[in-house]
Amino acid sequence: QLQLVESGGGLVQPGGSLRLSCAASGFTLDYYAIGWFRQAPGKEREEVSCIDSSHGITYYIDSAKGRFTISRDNAKKTVYLQMNSLKPEDTAVYYCAAPHRDPNSGCYRDAGDFGSWGQGTQVIVSS
Repeated sequence: QLQLVESGGGLVQPGGSLRLSCAASGFTLDYYAIGWFRQAPGKEREEVSCIDSSHGITYYIDSAKGRFTISRDNAKKTVYLQMNSLKPEDTAVYYCAAPHRDPNSGCYRDAGDFGSWGQGTQVIVSS
């Protein structure tokens, strides 16, 4: 059974950094793209970043470009989201997800194309 578990969230001051981790189990991570999404209260879930399975192709939402970096370590079955220069508007629950759309090796923009989700990790950026 494909499982994803996020960790690394917390409370951080504006300008600070966090590194989120997404640990995969029950499937071969090497074959899957992984997306990071976030959802703030009262807002729709949005894709923050995505990394494809093997070509190093990445996607970032405009507000994350230059501040966030997605990476993966298939040997450790983990995908990371390094978040720097955090802003209060980054406050949200962050989720990682694997696509169920074929091919699942590529990144997609629509949350509906992702079928396996973690439970989320809370990020609060506040002074």
